[in-house]
Amino acid sequence: MAIEPAGLLLIGILLLLLAVGIEIAIAMGITAAIGFTFVTQQSHIQIPWTAWETLNSFTLLAMPLFIFMGAMFSNSGAVKLLFSGVEKWVNFLPGGLATAVIGANAIFGAMSGSSIAASATFSMLSFPEMEKRGYDPKLAFGSIAIGGTLSVLIPPSLILIVYCSWENLSVAQIFAAAIIPGFILALFLALTVVCIVKINPEKAPKSPASSFKEKMVAVKDLFPWLVVIGLVMGAIFGGIMTPTEAAALGAVLSVLLALFYGSLSFTIIKDSALTAVKVTAMIGFVLYTARLLSFIFQSMGLTDIFAGMMLDLPLGKYGILFAVCIMYLVLGMFFDSLSMMVLTLPFVMPIIKTLGFDPVWWGVTYVILAEIGLVTPPFGLNLFTINSVLPQYSIMEIAIGTLPFLIPMLLVIVILIFFPALALWLPGVMY
Repeated sequence: MAIEPAGLLLIGILLLLLAVGIEIAIAMGITAAIGFTFVTQQSHIQIPWTAWETLNSFTLLAMPLFIFMGAMFSNSGAVKLLFSGVEKWVNFLPGGLATAVIGANAIFGAMSGSSIAASATFSMLSFPEMEKRGYDPKLAFGSIAIGGTLSVLIPPSLILIVYCSWENLSVAQIFAAAIIPGFILALFLALTVVCIVKINPEKAPKSPASSFKEKMVAVKDLFPWLVVIGLVMGAIFGGIMTPTEAAALGAVLSVLLALFYGSLSFTIIKDSALTAVKVTAMIGFVLYTARLLSFIFQSMGLTDIFAGMMLDLPLGKYGILFAVCIMYLVLGMFFDSLSMMVLTLPFVMPIIKTLGFDPVWWGVTYVILAEIGLVTPPFGLNLFTINSVLPQYSIMEIAIGTLPFLIPMLLVIVILIFFPALALWLPGVMY
């Protein structure tokens, strides 16, 4: 079964628009408009109807609330105490500061859900300290860039919320599915730091050990964070609140935490609210245009043709899955994780479901694949974020620092493929 010339033309138009630098949401919208007008017989009433159907979602309402919560934590300066507190407990390890970056990112990820926010925050917060202590810049870049990716996997994850909205899945279940893989990935990344420093001790001078009193003070600094995480995630997993209601609780708690730290002001609330509005509007526009283009492709039969071509390959179940993973690793070099997901889901999900893989499991696996794209040039968003904060270092220097950390990420993907229960056991027990 071959793709018709009209379908190839639309795909060519989309790729051309992206190649000349048009934003992906605008490129998808233009391609969809051409499809509605000249290719298909679909009514144009579908355009406003798709906007309503896509964005009128109680699930997506959690997104601006979680973004506001993460922005409040960043703007209030509470992250500095978080990083300091984690560092006191892990500084006995080789590369203790780099390990603290990863550990603090794991906790911060449970608050923000934004890789860019994490990368920018820890570039400003941790890199000067690591530079002062004589850390190799590449190790510092690697830990900051790769630590930021944990915010995409560890709940609440904005990408997982969008994925659930698109596929009509339970947000609570997929959040539960991401916890164990997120913990394993954070552990593997920390072990990678230890191995790097053990092999080459000059990369990270040993930090002085913290006293028992200093560790207890650190617990006091970490306690409010742990309370917020426990209340928000506990409300979701305990069935007390929906993820959207828990996001509203988290937004309120973030304001109270800023008040607790003595940093609450009208400016911080205003900036956090504006961040939530801007990011939500951007994601909403991408979702809307992706839905339009998906409707065009499906009405032309392109998604079924592509799925059929992939399933007919003589590769077997895991061979086809491997090909899909390779496709995402390549696409991740050029697309941001959200755009890549919504652009490819109409083509990929029929393949995943036909092969018998669980959509919840695939959502977690996809996020780790997308995380790799965040730190691989030429488009890795985390690399550009760090470069914007530290312009004295080139993108290539930052990218080289992340290379050793790609090994544990690929290893976690392989483990998830052969042991899917790591993602499916906890939601199976809880729900």
